[in-house]
Amino acid sequence: MTQEILSILQKDFPLNKRPFLEIAKRLNTDEKTIINIIKTQKEKNIIRQISPIFDTKRLGYRSSLVAFKIEQKDIKEAIKFINSHPGVSHNYERNHSFNIWFTIAIDSDSKLGLEKTVQILANKAKAKDFIILPTIKLFKIAVKLDTTGKEPTKEKLIKKEFKDITLSPLQKEIIKYSQEDIDITQEPFQQVIDQVGIDYELFFKELNTLKESGVMRRFAAILNHRKAGFSANAMVVWDIDEKDANHVGEIVAEFSQVSHCYLRPKYPNWQYNLFSMIHGKTKEQTDSLIDQIASEIEYKDKKALYSTREFKKVRLKYFTPEFSKWEEVYTPIS
Repeated sequence: MTQEILSILQKDFPLNKRPFLEIAKRLNTDEKTIINIIKTQKEKNIIRQISPIFDTKRLGYRSSLVAFKIEQKDIKEAIKFINSHPGVSHNYERNHSFNIWFTIAIDSDSKLGLEKTVQILANKAKAKDFIILPTIKLFKIAVKLDTTGKEPTKEKLIKKEFKDITLSPLQKEIIKYSQEDIDITQEPFQQVIDQVGIDYELFFKELNTLKESGVMRRFAAILNHRKAGFSANAMVVWDIDEKDANHVGEIVAEFSQVSHCYLRPKYPNWQYNLFSMIHGKTKEQTDSLIDQIASEIEYKDKKALYSTREFKKVRLKYFTPEFSKWEEVYTPIS
């Protein structure tokens, strides 16, 4: 039953007053059993967090993947400084000369902007070189590990059209307070209800509005890949001809074990433009899937960059003062 619960939590967390009771009904068990299993999975650090997943861009933030070349002797201090930025949500060491890979977001009020912020990080981290790799096109972003072993190899992606939305002060308050990890209790949303000062009906109405507009991608659990048994996680980068990039990206994104698929820019020192995150339980399994994908697409070259160390993986916190505080400390004096 545990694996079925983890699958539900990643895909379709119920947005109602007693979500664990609904999950219990789906699995023909009782609410207490569901709560106890989830608490155990959190204690084992298999479940990292259960909270909304918001679209960074639609909230007015600018984000990018960034890669640094850092000498081994400098990594410890470099990571400490890179991770000090509140917009850095993921940070890994990978098997490449560009060895430090992190994602960073900058809020709309940033005085430095993305490029200057990355330059400051590069200087402080003693990076020998760096590349900024913003998203040109998003084909897929959905981390849903196949915990049951029953998922199909491929999934048909449905393109959703979202309406533009101007966030109201209430919606911003809901985002601010609901982005924290929920309590594993009968009524896990009670604390947010109290903080915002609204009732359940209005809370879920606004959450569903955020979901329908695409501001909230979904409400879900994020698992610790390694703890959940997926220890072979590779960022596979592909050199794709520009004219074929959209078609190839759609093919790659349909593979269920691909959680992220993006088109990014090429540079003189970086030839790869299609990025795909692939998760497997063993390196052999992941390598086999990479070979399967490679057999179905046209590409010039590819590299599988496996993560060797995880330095940071957190949900980005929106509408907090931490971004401006960081800039106040590190903005160069003109």
